[in-house]
Amino acid sequence: MNDMDFHINLVEDEEKLASVLRAYLEKEGWQVSVFHSAEEAVNHLHNGVHLWILDIMLPGMSGYDLIEKIKANNSEQPVIFISARDQDLDKIIGLEKGSDDYLTKPFLPKELVIRTKKILHRVYGTGIRTHYITISHYQIDINRRNVFNENGELIDLTSKEFDVLYFLIENVNIAKSRDEILRAGWGENYVGSDRAVDDVVRRIRKKLPRLTLETVYGAGYRIVS
Repeated sequence: MNDMDFHINLVEDEEKLASVLRAYLEKEGWQVSVFHSAEEAVNHLHNGVHLWILDIMLPGMSGYDLIEKIKANNSEQPVIFISARDQDLDKIIGLEKGSDDYLTKPFLPKELVIRTKKILHRVYGTGIRTHYITISHYQIDINRRNVFNENGELIDLTSKEFDVLYFLIENVNIAKSRDEILRAGWGENYVGSDRAVDDVVRRIRKKLPRLTLETVYGAGYRIVS
């Protein structure tokens, strides 16, 4: 697997800086999603991301709050903090909360690229650990968000279907409530019926008939390995 397959989430409220950093990161062949607030980014914990770059000082929810949600979702995911405040305390808090690196503004974009490269290669080596998951004879390509049957044929899933499928696979053998599935697939601020979950689950079952996707009465749904 090469660097082209890495996906980075960049959370930076200064739009000009965000677009400069994005350009530098994309030049390396990485896929970059930019968010201008933590509230927006928190809806994308499941977008196949390999590394987060977070500004600490964000409007509303801070980078510190966001890293807690990231680590609760996937403790292995690396995080680089960027901040205008050059205080040792900030660095210590950042490291305590699980960040892998810390850059103080102003910095050269190239410096961020070098540090990003280092971390990606340290965490993932030459390949990405969670590249493929096999369950019930289906192959799930986490990075490209594709699902294949045992004959290697692509099964066409919508983005929402993949989000729900991946969330249940991440929590395999554990029943997840409709509320938890809604938060993972639709975001914290979703306003609407939890019947949307039932609809997506029904479609996943139809497309992946061999998958053991159980209804747990009173608790929600779970995938059994």
